[in-house]
Amino acid sequence: MNRFEYARPETVAEAVALLDEYGPDAQILAGGTDLVIELRNHWVEPKVVIDIKRIPELAPAIVEDDGVLSFSATTVMADVVANDVVQRYFPALAEAADVVGSVQIRARATLAGNICNGSPAADTSPPLLVFDATVVVAGPSGVRRLPVDDFIVGPGKTALERGEMVIAIELPIPEQGFGSAYQRLTRRRGTDLASITLCCGVSADGVTRFAYGSVGPRAFLVTDDTGELADPSVPVAEKAELIDEVFHLASPSLKSLRASPEYRVAMLRVLGARALETAIARLDKELVA
Repeated sequence: MNRFEYARPETVAEAVALLDEYGPDAQILAGGTDLVIELRNHWVEPKVVIDIKRIPELAPAIVEDDGVLSFSATTVMADVVANDVVQRYFPALAEAADVVGSVQIRARATLAGNICNGSPAADTSPPLLVFDATVVVAGPSGVRRLPVDDFIVGPGKTALERGEMVIAIELPIPEQGFGSAYQRLTRRRGTDLASITLCCGVSADGVTRFAYGSVGPRAFLVTDDTGELADPSVPVAEKAELIDEVFHLASPSLKSLRASPEYRVAMLRVLGARALETAIARLDKELVA
């Protein structure tokens, strides 16, 4: 591990100033579950590490206000999983957060950090895409909000510009019934990077949303508004062709050691059918309640 300066700003403005000063030579420390490994392996060699955990504006918090659920930048996965509002309206996000690393990792890893890495295998990216998340970014020019679909760019890349940092993630609480489910595939049980990450959401108006990762340079979102996929009276077997069309963006890497491209594409259909069935069941239960 190379030597680096350690900074502990007390405000977002101070953190932004440091990020702007050092540019690519700065790294943010929030949970640190990825950063520590990257430092040890010399994958990153920053001149300064900026610890944002002591900034009051970014203190761990999940707040519901005016139809929006907001997660601060230092909110950890364990808190996401345990939150009653998340469990009620965004169960797929709770399911995704609950499989990130180990129990110890989930007590440190942050929701914001999970997408800031730009990993195609990030577990929370598919649910955040399905739920139309907004990423709140602070920088030298002020605060801006980006749809998560625009924030995620590619492997290790996000839409963050020099001097910018994520300060919150916002989810609009559904105004109508919405069922969701998360599925993932790994090589073994326990802690492992996923070969497939997938989320399905079905709304009361018949729109079905699929988001999937680990099968391309980033997680993809595809929407079906025919109503057929969301129709519980249509057997899953009869939806196979539509389900296949949903996954047309999948382009698994030939170099991956976790699973072959052919296996991933085949299992996408299987996981997609499972997630769809669960999402429809949850929507039906919600509409009956």
